[in-house]
Amino acid sequence: MFLPSTYAAAVPYDLYARLRRESPVCWIPEPAVGPWREGPGYWAVFRHADVKRVLRSPEDFSSHLGATQIRDPDTPADLEFVRSMMLNMDPPDHSRLRRIVAAAFTPRAVRALERTIRDRVAALLAAGECDFVEVAADLPVWTLAHVMGVPEQDRRLLYDWASRVIGYQDDDYAGLSTAEVESLTPVGRLAVAARPELKPGMNPRSRAALADMFAYAHTLADTPRESVMSAMREGGLTEAEFENMFFLFAVAGNETLRNGIPGGLLTLLEHPAELERLRADPSLLESAVEEMLRYWPPVMDFRRTATRDLTLGGRRVQAGEKVVVYHASANRDPAVFADPDRFDVARTPNDHVSFGFGPHFCLGAHLARVQLRAVFGELLAWDVEPAGTPVRLTSNFQNGLKHLPVRLARRLL
Repeated sequence: MFLPSTYAAAVPYDLYARLRRESPVCWIPEPAVGPWREGPGYWAVFRHADVKRVLRSPEDFSSHLGATQIRDPDTPADLEFVRSMMLNMDPPDHSRLRRIVAAAFTPRAVRALERTIRDRVAALLAAGECDFVEVAADLPVWTLAHVMGVPEQDRRLLYDWASRVIGYQDDDYAGLSTAEVESLTPVGRLAVAARPELKPGMNPRSRAALADMFAYAHTLADTPRESVMSAMREGGLTEAEFENMFFLFAVAGNETLRNGIPGGLLTLLEHPAELERLRADPSLLESAVEEMLRYWPPVMDFRRTATRDLTLGGRRVQAGEKVVVYHASANRDPAVFADPDRFDVARTPNDHVSFGFGPHFCLGAHLARVQLRAVFGELLAWDVEPAGTPVRLTSNFQNGLKHLPVRLARRLL
């Protein structure tokens, strides 16, 4: 359950189903993995109702005490730094930071981007064979760069930073560096020069490991332009809060769709009758996107820390113990979803928790949905066939693909 290698082949949905029935809150050990030291273990939560209870109750299950990754930060200084991230805060501090950046994600702000996003998607698709993971990765990076005011030449840096942080459990992603230095802006080249040597076992989320990203963030914010970065700079954030907010935009907003778009396409390809049903009735696009999110949640789990002794799912949880909610399991709970292992593009209602729940419900959910609808709305005009074997990302956190070879051809109407 904890080992990243468990997920290299597939998400263990059969195991989730058994645990939901037999031990819906159970203790999971954290053995040493490569250079990572052994952890103390955690309570894993599998049922939809219990997952929602944890996510809506920061007074009992804190994001701040130990942050939100299963793996503990390596040092007290690392913990103190990541606590400055909005994701790792509880109200009211969380609410204060959320208000500062919320304007970039209002429905009105997203509507202003919609036409541009659709045009970008149309430009990305071309007839022939391609790795759809690479095609899909362009859109969230491009969209975030637009929101953040990152110059086009430096967009690939966002891709590389997200790969290093999210894919650190996968040897192919841990040291990924694809940006061509000569094509970067002077600020981008300075950031590459500031890239630290990633030593074995170094936590990729630590301040030291991300020195190049934070150097870039500060310089970008000092460049006169209207963007969410300048709004953050003017919003009274501390230095650590500002750096962590850039991290959250550059990584979390990027990687969710980088996983969700290829995962959604693979799901459609594995369910050709549902793909044809969607093509025959494009009005199902909205419900189909929600079903893709339920069936292939981009993020499989998140961690909280118990603030007091309490009972959860019939188990006694002690103050200070880790509690990890499994979104991927909650999304297949038969108590909420009829025939939960069936992919149904018309499923409604669809109470999935792929964007979280409670005060930490994903701030960029509306923007993510717009991008998903743009991609799959455009793909309805294309024939898509597998052109090779999909390859999964090795991660116990992100439900991702490294490769999805496909063949694209314009449909003849």
